[in-house]
Formats: sequence, C-alpha cells, structure tokens
Amino acid sequence: MTFFTEVPHGMTTPMITLAVFEGPGNLQLRQVPAPTLQPGEVLVEVLGCTLCGSDLHSYTGRREVAVPTVLGHEIAGRVAVIGPPGEHGVPRAVDAAPLAVGDRVAWAVVASCGRCDRCLRGLPQKCRHGVKYGHARLDDGREPLGGLGSHCLLLAGTSIVRLPESLPLEVACPAGCATATVAAALEPVGDITGLRVGVFGLGMLGLTACAMAHEAGAEVVLGIDPDAGRGERAKAFGATAVAMPDALPDMVGDPAADGLDLVLEMSGAPSAVTAAIATAGVGGSVHLVGSVFPSGSVPLDPEQVVRRQLSIRGTHNYAPKHLQQAVTFLERCHQRYPFASLVEGWLPLAEVEAAFDQALASGAVRIGVRPASD
Repeated sequence: MTFFTEVPHGMTTPMITLAVFEGPGNLQLRQVPAPTLQPGEVLVEVLGCTLCGSDLHSYTGRREVAVPTVLGHEIAGRVAVIGPPGEHGVPRAVDAAPLAVGDRVAWAVVASCGRCDRCLRGLPQKCRHGVKYGHARLDDGREPLGGLGSHCLLLAGTSIVRLPESLPLEVACPAGCATATVAAALEPVGDITGLRVGVFGLGMLGLTACAMAHEAGAEVVLGIDPDAGRGERAKAFGATAVAMPDALPDMVGDPAADGLDLVLEMSGAPSAVTAAIATAGVGGSVHLVGSVFPSGSVPLDPEQVVRRQLSIRGTHNYAPKHLQQAVTFLERCHQRYPFASLVEGWLPLAEVEAAFDQALASGAVRIGVRPASD
C-alpha cells in the first residue's frame, strides 16, 4: 500500500480519482486535484467502501440525493495527509489520541459543528450545520466527501476511530454505518439481559442486531424475514429462532399477554413496521431503524399503544461513542459471527457501475469497491 507523504501545510497532494454520481444509473470517473487541507482536516486514502442499501436506493432513483456527488459512506481508509491544527488543536481520534499518517481508520457518517443546539443535546448526527459523507453535493476543492474514490476528505468535526490492523476490510467497512447504527438503537434500552428481542429484516442491519443482542445476553433473539435463506443465515449471527412474517402470531402469541420486550425494525417495509408494533408486549419498545426512504404511512391504533404502554422511537445514524462501540464489538466478536462473509465480492473503482449492478441483481448483503484490484 502506498501513502502520500505528509506535506507542508497549504500544499496540495497529487490528483485523485472519484466516481461521481450524476443521477440514477450514471456514474462517471473523474480526476480532480487533491484538496488543500484546512485547519483540522485529514485526507484519507480509501482502502475499501461497501455499498449500503441507501447507496443502491440513490443509484436507482428511489432515494433523492443532491447531484453531482460521491456516494459511499461505509468506508475504511488510511490517513494520508494531516492538515494544520484546528480550533481544538491537531486532528484526533475519538479516543483523544492524535492521528498519525498511516493510521487505519473509520469515521462517522456526519461531520458535526459541536456548537449548535442539537450537538449540545447529544445529537451530532443531526447537526444543523452537518455534512454527511456520501450525500454532499460536489463543491470545487471539496469534492472527495464520499467513499467511492481513491481518497476521502475528512472535515473538521469528523469523529474518527482507529481500526485494528487485524480487522478484515470486509468487517471494518460497515462499522461506520450498520454496526454503529445498531449500537445507537440498542443504547436506550439499557441492559437487555434476559429480554425477548425481535428483529425484522435480516440484511446487514438485522444480522448485526441479532449478533449484538445475542452478545448482550438476550434470552430470545427472533429473526423475522420473508426470505427463508436470510432466516437461516441469521442463526449464525445469534438468532435463537427465525420466522416468516405470516408465522408470527403463532410464535409470539397475544401481545397483551406475551409479546416481545424489544422489537427492532430494520427493513423499512410498511408491513414490517405494522407487524413490529403488533408483536411488542406490555411495556415493550419498538425501535424503527430501516425507514430511511419513502415508503408510505402505516396504521397505528393509539389505544393499543396506551394499553400496552409501548415506547416507539426512531434511530437515524449515531453519535461518536456508538462508532467506537461498533469497532470494539467487531474487534471482539467478528470471528464468533461471520461478518466477513456478508461482503460477497469486491470490484475495483474502475468497475463501479458493475459493482452497483451486481449488488442489485444478486441480492448480496454487501458488494464492496476498492480503488484498485489486487
């Protein structure tokens, strides 16, 4: 692996390559000058970027995104150039240690200001001035803000976590999206030891949720998906039982008497959201995570919410601590649960459109893109 050498502040690095998304089905490879780093910024060499479901929705036009842009936010990289000190000194990782050229890193999907009311309330992922990687419209000199390129610019205010060299790229890339998001979704529940947990949708989010819930001591981890193959795979990720949606009434029973203590809805399908609320027992919590694209409304009976004393909440993205928790979890558990197997192929950046086509046609949990094949 070759790195840029650290250069004097104010100088630019060589040309970099980006896959620029121009609209549905349209990706163009471009070369642009590497950005001149501002105080607190870091330029990272991209090692790999896996294609998230939201990337696929953007690529097909199901999800609106500002264009032109550089997609991709499940990224692992290596620090190539460190900019001058910023407002809070030299760029640092979440653990407060200064970054160094050559560090292997992942970073939060949102760069936040740290000063607005939302940041101060502990919601940096909803920063009023935030910039979201893989979603920001191109701006001259600030182009590399996504994972589908040779490099990515990390703005001041980006939460960065070091990655162990031993953590496979297939495991590391999703840490900054699915794994950290599940950590955020589980946090409000607190101790889940002995709880009955249901997980709707057994893609990357759902499989990660099964593994995290199982690892945290849930008594039951019920994986629910209309795809029987996904259900079978969930057993390797800690699911103690799996079910097709139409079998739920028999498995869960009357929610007023039985039901699930915690339900995580990861698919975003309206029918799954409805079923998730219906299967929560008295005092249960329903956490909606997968509804990140337009899908229509769902019916809600407020009497049942009141009588069963349900808590319904949404989780979108995560705070810096959740990214650190995600990396720690993966480092400890990736050999116990087969996360590496979920990335079913890698293509070079030069074949990025083929990577999207393969991800859409194959139904793979993840397809990855690397700047160059090896």
